[in-house]
Amino acid sequence: MKFITVILITALLTYTVGLYVMLPWWSFAITTMIAAVAMPQKAWKAFLSAFIAVFLLWGGLAFKIDYANQHLLSSKVAQILPLQGSYSLLIFVTAFIGALVAACAALTGSYLRKS
Repeated sequence: MKFITVILITALLTYTVGLYVMLPWWSFAITTMIAAVAMPQKAWKAFLSAFIAVFLLWGGLAFKIDYANQHLLSSKVAQILPLQGSYSLLIFVTAFIGALVAACAALTGSYLRKS
């Protein structure tokens, strides 16, 4: 139950920080690290909970934005990148990068709590 609560809180904090336009794209890493310090978990659980939270959040938001413009921009960006024009693969890569940044920040926060 605590694992799911941490996932929900991390996703909520990530979404809230993303609403503030003046912050850089990586600012969610700071809130993820703070969440990992505030809610103690084992290191691998902190990593996994942050990864799942941000992967689902960023993937869902990217899909929502992409669906709204009928995959026009993402298809063109996927042609520029080595993705063979696959907009779904671009959404996956986007979600994976955000999740990896958040997971590393949560792992750092978990280790900070132990020291």
